Amino acid sequence: MKVSQIDDLFSLKKPVVTIGIFDGVHLGHQFILDQLKALAKKHRGESVVVTLWPHPRIVLNKELHNFKLLHTRQEKIREMERQGIDHLIFVPFNREIASLTACDFVQQYLVEKLGVEVLLVGYDNKFGKDRKGDPEGLRMCAEKNRFRIEKLPEFNAEHGSVSSTRIREAILKGDLVSAGLMLGYHYYLSGVIVEGNHIGRKIGFPTANIHPHDPNKLIPMNGVYAVRIQMRGETHNGMLNIGFRPTIDSAMAVKTIEAHMFGVSGDFYDEEIVIHFVKRIRDEMKFSGLDALKQQLQIDRITVQGLL
Repeated sequence: MKVSQIDDLFSLKKPVVTIGIFDGVHLGHQFILDQLKALAKKHRGESVVVTLWPHPRIVLNKELHNFKLLHTRQEKIREMERQGIDHLIFVPFNREIASLTACDFVQQYLVEKLGVEVLLVGYDNKFGKDRKGDPEGLRMCAEKNRFRIEKLPEFNAEHGSVSSTRIREAILKGDLVSAGLMLGYHYYLSGVIVEGNHIGRKIGFPTANIHPHDPNKLIPMNGVYAVRIQMRGETHNGMLNIGFRPTIDSAMAVKTIEAHMFGVSGDFYDEEIVIHFVKRIRDEMKFSGLDALKQQLQIDRITVQGLL
């Protein structure tokens, strides 16, 4: 897959294009991408995904209460590559682009820059200032600019409706199982390991303190989770705590993300790490002291090992 910016120079072969935010690249998005690839194959062309970055809601400061991203830019690239798309093209979103009508956007970017031959549009998709970026609203634009419109059928998921909004809601409630079913994979978090206070090491549960790469990344609800951890090309089972460490640092108001990897020891500061959330197993709790905390962690380890 080739990753580009919209202002790059392109020489695309019969581009079959779709446009969207694709935050999370969930099952609904994967359905669109499968249709896109099939359509590109039918027309002997290339599959092209045009996506906006940063997220329009962040740029426009629209309904930002509790709004965070399912994917960082690099995570979106990773998931699109897994889907087997030929081209992923980023459009740097700003207020000027937000002021364009659907047809103006299509003409300026998809026609003039990419030479679109077929545009795949969702059955309920509406983009552009005029909200006419749907199959019916773009008919005249397509005739004028000599490209075809293909309309997607509705996606019916086995587990009910799927949307980035519903996935965010599930993650904020700690329901990582439901989130995973809608995503088609375990929700994950990318970051780097930073130095902590070494308390976990003293009680036999050394932890890696994780600093997420993007401050806009959605962090799951506080609590203890069963996780799988990718580091240095290997995957490890483990458990992870998100919260304020009330037993150790009751006066601290800084949320931490701490992972304990089973059977792994050593210092891994500045290492890149990816946390895959499997299931939330309990709330964060305050214990009478480190001994009580250690006893609970031993119980947690047994629970998590059983799950994984």
